[in-house]
Amino acid sequence: MTSHPAEPAAARARPADELASSLKRTEVQHSSSSIPGRDIVQVLTEIPVGVESGWHFHPGEEVGYIMSGTVQMQIRGQDTLILDAGDGFLIPPRTPHNALDLGPGTGRMLSTYIVEVGEPVATLVT
Repeated sequence: MTSHPAEPAAARARPADELASSLKRTEVQHSSSSIPGRDIVQVLTEIPVGVESGWHFHPGEEVGYIMSGTVQMQIRGQDTLILDAGDGFLIPPRTPHNALDLGPGTGRMLSTYIVEVGEPVATLVT
């Protein structure tokens, strides 16, 4: 799967969602899915030490992988996870969750979202 070829790289640099204002999020690719009504979006998220994402949800599954750092992942209705580089995680659709980078360096995670077409990739919980 590839990024939309007509979309300039600068437009893909940050996904259009509510987390982009507090975290560095780079959209790696965005493509239609073989699942009707779903898109596949892959995002690299970088979380500075001591910063948290804030409680949010996605309109579909999030399949993630911690590339570097240690991240505390709180998922509503589940035990808190401590994820290190090399760990994967799965968050069900529309399930509020919060990520906090515990350090010592910037936490980097690669997430693939299987989301409803036309919905923002992430929405903050108020």
